[in-house]
This record gives sequence, structure tokens and C-alpha cells, in this order.
Amino acid sequence: FPEGKQLEPLKYAKVAMEASVSRRKVECCILGTTSLLYHCLEKGVSVAFVLKDVGVLLIEGSTVQMRFYLDFLEKVTGERIRDRATLKALQQLDMVVSRVVPIASLSFTGRVIVFPK
Repeated sequence: FPEGKQLEPLKYAKVAMEASVSRRKVECCILGTTSLLYHCLEKGVSVAFVLKDVGVLLIEGSTVQMRFYLDFLEKVTGERIRDRATLKALQQLDMVVSRVVPIASLSFTGRVIVFPK
């Protein structure tokens, strides 16, 4: 990796403790998720990762988009985005997504596998 960065192994035991589940369950969930993601990407199926309190990461073919919830952007900037011009610009840049919008409507095909489920 550039700049001497090291790849760190995932600490399954720590994740299990934080989630109050067994290490085995954590391993199975992560393996299942990565396996399904691999097969979707291999077959060209669109996928979306719903990141709680952040937004949606959408992968379609070679296109990757991150759309953020407005309240997340407000937390990051430290101020409310109530200026209509700013909100409209963010929407035109496809940066903002509503929590209530159907995830499939974000994809070009209208078909998407949503993680987590």
C-alpha cells in the first residue's frame, strides 16, 4: 500500500463483543455479505449499501456513487442547510438522498440488491 500503510485484519472478537453476538455469527455474516457482494459484482448486478445515519453507497457496473442523508451533511458541516440554493445544488450533484426514497429508484435499472437485509 502507498505511504507504508498496513492492511489490518478484521477483529472479529471485538465486533462480536460490540454487537453482543457470537464471534461465529460475526464471521458468518461477514463471509456471507462479502460472498454475495462478490457474486453481484461479478454478474453485473447493482448493489446498494445503506450506511446507517450516513447515506447510501450505490455500485452499478463501473459507476460508484455515494449519496448522503441531509442530516449527516449537516452534522459534518456543523450547521443546518436551510439555504434553498445550497440544497438545490447538493441535489443537482446527486449528493443528497432522502431516508424515505426507495433505494431501487436510485439505480438506472430500478433493480438493486440492498445491503444490509
